Amino acid sequence: MRGSTITSRFVRFTALAVVALIASGALAACTTGSNAIKIALLLPESKTARYEAFDRPFFEKRIAELGDYEVLYSNADQDAAKQQSQAEAALVSGAKVLVLDPVDSSAAASIVAAANAQGVPVIAYDRIVNGGQLAYYVSFDNENIGELQGAALVKKLDEDGASGGILMVNGSPTDGNAGEFKSGAHLKIDGSDYPVLAEFDSPDWSPDKAQDWVAGQITQFGDRIAGVYAANDGTAGGAIAALKAANVTPLPIVTGRDAELAGIQRIVSGDQYMTIYKAMKQQATLAAEVAVKLAKGETVTGDIEVNGAPATLLSAVVVTRDNIMDTVVADGIYTVAEICTPEYAAACAAAGIK
Repeated sequence: MRGSTITSRFVRFTALAVVALIASGALAACTTGSNAIKIALLLPESKTARYEAFDRPFFEKRIAELGDYEVLYSNADQDAAKQQSQAEAALVSGAKVLVLDPVDSSAAASIVAAANAQGVPVIAYDRIVNGGQLAYYVSFDNENIGELQGAALVKKLDEDGASGGILMVNGSPTDGNAGEFKSGAHLKIDGSDYPVLAEFDSPDWSPDKAQDWVAGQITQFGDRIAGVYAANDGTAGGAIAALKAANVTPLPIVTGRDAELAGIQRIVSGDQYMTIYKAMKQQATLAAEVAVKLAKGETVTGDIEVNGAPATLLSAVVVTRDNIMDTVVADGIYTVAEICTPEYAAACAAAGIK
């Protein structure tokens, strides 16, 4: 009954509604031939820089290389209802495959069900969907990423002879990956010499909300804060802003993830200790290739199964000042000039980034 109710919603969509979505930027299409097969890319938000800077262009580039295909692109701005509407518009527009990075891993099950009802396969991209029949899942071993973050934090605290505890600034409670990052980090932090003083699940991965929470913890714990586990570079930036506003010196050891340019620059300057570099080009390229195969009706296979779907989980790398040149620069994610702006030139020189 639920599937038929969802399907009936599409009947009420008109061409005018789709045109309005396109005009408002909710559904943007690459320019291709009029007979192009349509593939929808539905990304969750833009506060995390990687989506617009890397995932989208890498995906669109590979799709263009594979033939006459049209990418229907949408960004939900962290709004699950908006993503639902964008998915509906993509289906009405004739998308043959949905590549979905869900805002809300549970709510997105209705998107998968609606697509399946029309015979449209769905690839879960970066974040799993909790429900529905997925055609493929491409992401990273997220619990392992949390372990890498937690292990790097504990190791650095040990090397520095630190004492005190750790604040944990976790990711969004609606993001299934965030729970896996947190679980992995706890595997390394729990049982270490650094107790968790307090932890917070940052709504919408908001740097501002992370900053506000850390500011409150500084008032409570003061110089007992030896480290901050921040689940991504955005929340790391918020935490560091709070620490600087409170004139905390020296800064605690702060983790991150996603290898955002701002995060890399904070690592160069010494404000942030590490980040996680995920092979976003490889991920987006693989998703594009699988999407094209599905659009052509071909069978796809993965390295493993996740929730009954064929899947590929890619590897991730810890980035510190010592290996920036060997990772994000070597892979062409950033140039030295992009990292070493005048503000960071001296720090780059000291770190041997040139």
